[in-house]
Amino acid sequence: MGGQKTVFVGLSGGVDSSVAALRLKKQGYLVVGVFIKVWQPDFIDCAWEAERLDAMRVAAHLDIPFLTCDAVEAYKKEVADYFVFEYKNGRTPNPDVMCNKAVKFGAFYNLAMSKGADFVATGHYAQIDKTGQNLFLKRGIDTNKDQSYFLWTLRKEQLKNILLPVGSSTKDMIRAEAVEANIPVATKKDSQGICFLGHIDIPEFLTHFMELKTGAVLDENGNKIGTHKGAAVYTTGQRHGFTVDEQSSARPVYYVTSRNMETNTITVSPNKPLPKVGMKIKLENINILVENLNLIETISIQTRYRQKPCLAIIEAIDLATSTLTLNPSSAIEIITAGQSCVLYRDDVCLGGGIIAS
Repeated sequence: MGGQKTVFVGLSGGVDSSVAALRLKKQGYLVVGVFIKVWQPDFIDCAWEAERLDAMRVAAHLDIPFLTCDAVEAYKKEVADYFVFEYKNGRTPNPDVMCNKAVKFGAFYNLAMSKGADFVATGHYAQIDKTGQNLFLKRGIDTNKDQSYFLWTLRKEQLKNILLPVGSSTKDMIRAEAVEANIPVATKKDSQGICFLGHIDIPEFLTHFMELKTGAVLDENGNKIGTHKGAAVYTTGQRHGFTVDEQSSARPVYYVTSRNMETNTITVSPNKPLPKVGMKIKLENINILVENLNLIETISIQTRYRQKPCLAIIEAIDLATSTLTLNPSSAIEIITAGQSCVLYRDDVCLGGGIIAS
């Protein structure tokens, strides 16, 4: 095969990963399609078999080899168990970030490397840019689909072995390319993500792993005005999922402003929580993807997906404890402990961390 490089593509059964494989084959790579099988709870009907069948159909259409990566154990331990643990401890986790870290660029990446692959590829809307001898993770050009936020846990040494073929295109372009190539899943709707979250609500899922007790919804004066499903499952700013006794059509919309895990109560207000100025953000379990991240440097940050970035100054970095402190220089939406805060310099993802309690 001469100098032909081998790339293992994570085929999910969706259009994005299918076009990723298509593009790489056209570029001359030896492409192997791989379906990643993850854990699913036995009390949820998750049609992974149908997704795998779609992935197989795509591989057959592209005339590429097809494998299955067993990531059940990694997913259960690093995604599902983590998800439950965080909620038990009053934090709001981001399982998509952990899935990328432990499964797509963990179990799948390790399988590919063990089988002699030169690269792994996925259908993420992000880019890896080479400038001189340096590799950078960058936003995808489709601002509505950019998924770099979920990839901040990539290790620097992995970047040389990762290809992200669709990040340079918009979703409409990918759809059109799939239709033109007669990809079997060209018109398939986008995936709803993780099966155990996509098919039931979070409180229902968590009741299988932890005790959720109904509790009081309090107004700002401490008066009971309704009930909720369990304080652990609410986040600041949430305006649904709890019951307010007043049923008048004139009743205002209520937003969660705080919760008390000890008393199992949540406090709500008709006033939406406002962005805060001057509140420092401490990150833990940080991962830095660049060499030159400097103190007092002004960067952009996102504390949730598709959020409009805000400016912040890096006030402290402690690699020994894997922590970083940010001082936002503009108002920022209410932050939630357990979520990811991702750092950017223009379109370059600098890394990120978990928002500390």
